[in-house]
Formats: sequence, C-alpha cells, structure tokens
Amino acid sequence: MRWIKRLFALLTLLVMAGAALLAFYAFRSLPRMDGSLNVSGLSAPVKVQRDASDVTHVLASRPRDAWMAIGYVHAQERGWQLEFNRRLMRGQLSEVLGESTLETDKLMRTLGIREASRRQFDNLPAEAKDALQAYSEGINAFFALTDQALSPEFLLLGINPREEALAGRYWDPVDSVGWALMMALDLGGNWGNEFARLSALETLDTKALWELLPPYPGEPPAATADLARLYRELGVYRGKVATTTSSAPVAPAANGVLASVREQIGADMLAWANGLGTNEGKGSNNWVVNGSRTVSGMPLLANDPHLGLSAPAVWYFARLQAPDAEGVKGMDVIGATLPGTPFVVLGRTEQAAWGFTNTGPDVQDLYLEQINPSNPAQYRVPSAGSEPAWANFNLRMETIRVKGLPDVSHMVRSTRHGPVLSDAQAIHAKVLDTSRFVLALRWTALDADSRNVVATLESNRAQSVDELLKAFRDLDAPMQSIVMADRTGRIAYKAAGKVPVRDPGNDIRGVAPSPGWDARYDWTGWLPYESTPQDDGARGWIATANQRVHAADYPHFLTQDWAAPYRQERIEAMLEQTPKHTLESFQAMHGDQTAAATVRLLPFLQKAKSEHPLAAAAQDALRDFKGEMRADAAAPLIYSAWVDAFTRRVIGGRMGQERFEGMYGKRLFRSGVEGILERDDASWCGTAGCAAASGLALTDALNRLQAVHGNDVSTWRWGNAHNAVSSHRPFSNVKPLARFFEVRRPTGGDPFTVNVGQYHLDKSDAPYANRHAASLRAVYDLADMDNSRFIYQTGQSGNVFSGRYRDMADAWVGVQYRQLSMKPEQWRSSLELRP
Repeated sequence: MRWIKRLFALLTLLVMAGAALLAFYAFRSLPRMDGSLNVSGLSAPVKVQRDASDVTHVLASRPRDAWMAIGYVHAQERGWQLEFNRRLMRGQLSEVLGESTLETDKLMRTLGIREASRRQFDNLPAEAKDALQAYSEGINAFFALTDQALSPEFLLLGINPREEALAGRYWDPVDSVGWALMMALDLGGNWGNEFARLSALETLDTKALWELLPPYPGEPPAATADLARLYRELGVYRGKVATTTSSAPVAPAANGVLASVREQIGADMLAWANGLGTNEGKGSNNWVVNGSRTVSGMPLLANDPHLGLSAPAVWYFARLQAPDAEGVKGMDVIGATLPGTPFVVLGRTEQAAWGFTNTGPDVQDLYLEQINPSNPAQYRVPSAGSEPAWANFNLRMETIRVKGLPDVSHMVRSTRHGPVLSDAQAIHAKVLDTSRFVLALRWTALDADSRNVVATLESNRAQSVDELLKAFRDLDAPMQSIVMADRTGRIAYKAAGKVPVRDPGNDIRGVAPSPGWDARYDWTGWLPYESTPQDDGARGWIATANQRVHAADYPHFLTQDWAAPYRQERIEAMLEQTPKHTLESFQAMHGDQTAAATVRLLPFLQKAKSEHPLAAAAQDALRDFKGEMRADAAAPLIYSAWVDAFTRRVIGGRMGQERFEGMYGKRLFRSGVEGILERDDASWCGTAGCAAASGLALTDALNRLQAVHGNDVSTWRWGNAHNAVSSHRPFSNVKPLARFFEVRRPTGGDPFTVNVGQYHLDKSDAPYANRHAASLRAVYDLADMDNSRFIYQTGQSGNVFSGRYRDMADAWVGVQYRQLSMKPEQWRSSLELRP
C-alpha cells in the first residue's frame, strides 16, 4: 500500500509538472503587447496599440515602417497561418506533412503560382515592390530574433523557421503577390464547372445538361454548340472508369495513428484541390444607400464577404497610419487586412469606404489539347492549311521534397494556353482519354501584367469615390463587385477586374472545354475598364449578391455561371421596405434567414407522401414553416435533408452514383432540381413521376435524420446539424486536437439566405455543417466614420492558447458588432517597436 501511495504521489507530481510546463509554454507563446521590442530594419519607432475592440493600430512616421510593422504583427499573431499558406502556395506541404499532400503540391507547382507571382512582382512599380519588401522584412525579423515561443503547430510538426528568417528567405515579396493570387484561385474560377459539364456529357445529351445545370433565369445557354455531339465525335472519353496510380514512392510503414492522421490531412487537401474552379457558394453581399434613404442623411454601406470558415480567420483587423515621407505618399486606413499582404483589403479611410463581393466572370477556360499520335511530346495547334499542325509542350521539372521519402520529380507541361491540369488532377483521367487529350488552363490571374498590389495600395489612400474608382482600375483578378461611398454623400458601384473578350464565332464561350487547335476559341482581347458594369446609385441604393450584375441588354459576355438571384432579391426587398435606414436596420438585414429558395420548393415537400413512422410528425413541423432557416427549429433540417435526398435519388440515379458523387457536394444542383420538380419531369424522376420520387426522398431523409437525431422530431434542431465550423489546417483532421483548434457554433441560415450558411454535402461526417459563410460583417457610417462596426467568426489571435482566439464567435453568431474607430477612447495595450 505504501508503494502504491508513493506511485500515486509521483504520478500526481508529474501531472502537475507537465501542467506547469504547458502553462509556461502557453504564456511564452503569446505575443508581447505592452512595453517595447527592438526590430532591426525600422527607421524610427512605431506604436502598435490595440483598442477595446481588439483592432491593432499601427502608427508610424513613414509608410515603409508601417508596412514593416504590420508584417511583424502578422507574424506575432498569425505565424502558423503564414507558415501554412506559404507552403501551400509554394507547393511545399509535403516537406512537413509527408506524401499525403503530394497531389496538392503537384497542383500548385503545375499552376505555377510561384512562377507567375515572380513575373508579376518584377513588373510592379518601385513603390509597390518596396511595400512588399518592407512587409517581408517585418515577418522575417519576427521569426529570426523573437523570444516569443512559436505556436503549438510549429512544435507539434517540428518546424523551425529561424534559419530561413535569419537569411531573409522565410517570407519574400513574391509570397505576398502569391497570396493575392491564391485568393483569385479560391474566388475567381470556373474550370471545375467546365470539367463537370464535360463529365456529365458522357452520359447526358446537351438538352439534359442544360436541365441539370440551367443558365441564369431568363437567359439561353451561353454555348450554342451541341457539346455532347462534339465530344462524342472527337472521342475524348476514356469509356470506362480508370484506376489511377501514383508515381510517387511509397512511404515505409508508419505508426497506425500517425499514418491515419496524414491520410486524413491528405484527403482534406485533395478535396480542397478538387473543389477549385467551382464558384458555387463562393459569394458575398454588399449594399450601400445614399443620404436620401438614411435617418442621418449620409450614406451607409454594408459588406459581408462569404469565404470558407477557418481558424484562425482569413482576416486580421488593423489600422495603418503614416504621413507622407521621403517622397512616399502616406495613408490612414482601417479595416480587414489579409495576413500575407501589408494592406487593408476591405475598409475605410477618413473620407471613403468600400466593400467587395465576387463578380464571378468567366476568366478561366479549359482547352482540349490533342496529343500528336506520332510524337507524344507535341500537341495540336491552329493550322493555316488542311493538315494538322503540332508544337512541342513546354516542359519544366519540379522537385518536391517529401518528409521521410526521397525527393519526387514532377514534370510540368504547358501549352500556348497555359499549364496542363490533367497532369496534376487525377480525376481527369477517370473521364478523359489522356493518351489522346489533355486539358490546359487559360487564366487571367497567371498573366505577368497583374497589378492587384497597386490597386490595393492606392485604395488605402483614397479619400473619395473618384479616387477609389481610379485605384481599382488596376485590379485584375479576381474581379470584384465594389460598392463605395464618401463623405460628400456620393455612392457608386463598379465591377473591377480583367475580363477576356471572346470571338463572335466562339460557340462554346468558355462554359465547357474547347478544342485548343481551333483559333476561334482563343481570347481576342480584354474588356475595357470603362465597359465593365457600373452604377451611380440613381435609385438611392445599390446592392450585389453575386447575381447577374448587368441588364439583359448588356452587350458583352461576362459569364453564364451567376449565382441564383435569391439573396439579391431579398436584399432589395428589405432595402425598399424601410424608407430611412439606420445601423440597426442594416444589422437586421445582415441577420436575415429567410430563404426564398426554400419557399419555392416547400410545397413539393409538404405534399410528399411517406410511410415512414415519423412522417406525420415531420409534416406537422413543416405546417407553419415559412422558409425562415432558424437554428432552433426542426423544419429547416427536414427540408434540407429532403432536398438532399431528392437530389441524390433523382440526379444520382440518372447520372450514375460514382459520377454524381464526384460532382456533388459543393455543387448542389439546386436550379436543376427546381426545374425538374416544377416540370414534373419523368425523364429525370422516372415513370412514376416526381411526386413519387419526392415521397421516397422524404423517407430517405427521415431514415437518415432518425439515425442521427433520434425518434422525437420535436427535439430536432437545424443548428445542431448546421454548426458553423471554422476549421484548422491541419489539426481539424486530428480528432483529439480538433476540439481545441476548431471554433464551432450552432447557426441558422442556408446557402440561399442573406445570413448565408453554405454546407458541403460531400462531407459525410457532417453534411449540413456551415462551412462557408460571412467571413466578416461590416457596416460603415459615413455620417460618423468612427461609428462604423465590424465582426468576424473567430478572434484576432491565431494562437489556440490565447483568450483572443475565439472571443468574437458568439457575437458573430448573434449578428453583433464591435466598433471600428480611428479615435478609440482608450487603448487596451500599447507596444513600441524600436529600430
């Protein structure tokens, strides 16, 4: 007994010692926020002060010092975010995560993100280059000399950036250009839609394709070609599902848990990569009203960009202030910065404010490149005569370091259009006969003349709508729908970005892969800035929500893939129903959870007949449902499960489950389902009709919900299934760690509400989880700029040990805000960075 007591005492002592060490490490990993720090490279002291809203104010005497200081602060607060994003865009994840992320690295190397960024950086003006250089020096200064312990991700994965930082190579200016390009990759693409159409047409005719993926309401399909016939006659399809193999070396046997974790991380990153080029759900809201529509008599502007929810968040709120100095124009700007770049992306100056939504024009085209059967090193190009002409693929060898394995050599091929995606996306080989054809990508964001950095830099100095319009002339990709307002009372809208012009003879218009050897499918130029959509607010308000942003008679083609206009129409209705708006009315609009898309399909669900024992209780829950997707109600859950089950049963049944599963998830086919039900389309629903399919779908849905939520329908809650999940990379894939690193909150809404909550139905563990929502909410009050408001879903800190890691989450769910002021009444902390 004495020895047992001693052993217990020893174990207790060890646990206490371990807890003490963890507490000591956690404390050391938090940034110093008061006092002073020496930062080599500054020309003068810089104040870094945090206000009661936890907004970081960087107050410098020179612009270069301000850019360097925000780099230092980003590294202090979001070091792991910078590390992960740096490796992602460079294609270097496998160096620390092993072969599980090799396919993602291959895609990034194939796209040439780093190479394109370097070309773009080389073409920037000197001032923009200097801003990015100063920012990089700030990041490197932190990692090189800090006595702050790095956040636990570095420790757990054995990463130490000090050596690279000391040499000034950890972060460089090209990385900042690259991260702006990565945002364009996330928001500005439709290559996935093009490939989905190609895949669907292996089993559907062209008419059925447009039933499945209809054009925007009131528009004909953009492509007039018979696409199914074109691809059939070319013989592009493999003809059967292929089993793809990887040329990568096989890792030696590893610990079972570790191997499982790496496999989950790899699957997560592969799902991310396969979801690129799909713009469904990647939307936002913004609106602005002039003084005739406000109580104050001055404009109000609202914005909530919808992005994938992550922990830490995409944004970091800060103010950058510096006067003109040494021939460099200063700035005083506050709002959302993007860690990885030194500017405020969304926000306000003293006299002007702006907000973005994604316009979503078609700036990516896939080209079928025919391989020379006599020489596979060549592909077909336009020919002046009747005989085919051929050109050599451009080749670039990439070496990818893989943890625990020999280096992997990856050959990147490119054509006159761009990189060959088929060499880096295994899914292409399951559809396409890659011995005869490959797919190459033409994308505006890879062009060397991109000047996004200049646009953002100049917007940070703008004091009027005119100056904002001038600044955003340099924005290339992704194209943004920008609402803006200034203190003179003026409001405006502009679609800013680079849009290709297509030949009048182009009968595919970029909605599906085009024959790369036919010159009529090449881009012929660029739409002038003066010709992109704009609005001067003559109605007293302007609103965008990723819907078609131009009138039906607009003479230029931008895209077919607009978002359905449900959110836009709801915003317009709410703007019209309130004669004079206030911050409070805008807050109510931000929180609105009414889904017109639900109202449209609800009668079909309410008429559905099911023999399921819970069917009566489910229909009772639906009786008074008006389409409000509240977290505390059962009806939204029943509806969402039913429309999911109907889609799987009807569309999956016709296309084949494997092909369907490859396309479904982030793509909902909701417009197709609406048409099928409203037409009672037996070609999709079967000879028994859509009412019978609807009833079977209700049975499927209730079986699924009963298994997860129990037998009592009255206890079901949409919020329990629709948790907002701010996921962490990579530790959301490590179950013992996920509960600490993720930020989860029950939410309402759905993909079609103003208070959006996009779910990914391919995530079998949590298909209705809210994964893509308002990444921030902001309201700018032009009557009193310091009365402006903001919030986002996590917190300013990227360190899980910090009380500031998730301290905004509850306010975000409740559609509450924090003040966004350049003149705070008090400082929560004050730090001086000294040369």
